[in-house]
Amino acid sequence: MATLVRELMHSDLTQLDSNATVLEAARCMRDADIGDVLVTEGGKLRGIVTDRDLVVRCMAEQASADAKLGQLCSGDLVTISPDEEIDRAVKLMSDHAIRRLPVVEGDRAVGILSLGDLAIERDRQSALGRISAASPNQ
Repeated sequence: MATLVRELMHSDLTQLDSNATVLEAARCMRDADIGDVLVTEGGKLRGIVTDRDLVVRCMAEQASADAKLGQLCSGDLVTISPDEEIDRAVKLMSDHAIRRLPVVEGDRAVGILSLGDLAIERDRQSALGRISAASPNQ
């Protein structure tokens, strides 16, 4: 069983500059079959935009598809180092009620850890573990 964040995190990140549009983010999510895009500014992690953000903060507010990610992203990020213990990641996600945890070294994103990753690792037979491990059903 993995003990460090680096053992579970995904390092194949999708990142867009804060000047990218919500339409670009939505297309990246669709094309990569993911639910989040990390938002950077000058190469430094600035925030995260999720598929839910696109619905709640953009579509529901009738924002333009040209709205910039820098205006939409969640900027008060909770992050973790790749060398932290998995138990610390679980606590952070629980305490802050978040489903995705950017993994950073300095101010640069190096990975992301999701609630589904933890479910697969900790209890693959749980409902969340089975759903997270299943192939996407497009």
